[in-house]
Amino acid sequence: MAMVGLFWIAEGDVYVGAKPSGAAPGVRLTPEGVVALGDGQAGLHLWEDVRALTVADVPVKSLKRQVGVVTDVALDMVMNLAMTVGTGLGEAPPLMTTVLETHDGEHELKAYVAAAVGYTPTEVDLSRALLHRLTEGAATMATTLAAMSAWGRAREGGTPRPAQREKLLREWVG
Repeated sequence: MAMVGLFWIAEGDVYVGAKPSGAAPGVRLTPEGVVALGDGQAGLHLWEDVRALTVADVPVKSLKRQVGVVTDVALDMVMNLAMTVGTGLGEAPPLMTTVLETHDGEHELKAYVAAAVGYTPTEVDLSRALLHRLTEGAATMATTLAAMSAWGRAREGGTPRPAQREKLLREWVG
């Protein structure tokens, strides 16, 4: 499993945001279409019906955000040490919204953010360009998703460093 831009690639599966677990919200990109996962948003939007695809509410990495995350982690550690019961006090990660425009209107699909301190501005821009590319036609979508899936199946190890992620996104955008 690895994060590349706004995408989580687990073996051959491609998600926008984090890969969901259980009833958590998520968005999966398949050769058939955009699959909404989780309670309250299950369904398939076929690529032939998708006119536009973008993402909103994306946290962008900044020094302030990084310091805030480090501070939150430190405070959580202190609170967990101070409490006798070690229950999970942490919050769920923030949600971002995948917006699909189809012939019958706009659909907003939620997915958890995969990056703890946000995404780099370059990765956000490249990811949005890649989402746009997926709506350019069946051949482009199939080729692009196939390249992303093949990379995910061949990948060993965790998430690549930022420069490698940006390079991959540029290749997939074409």
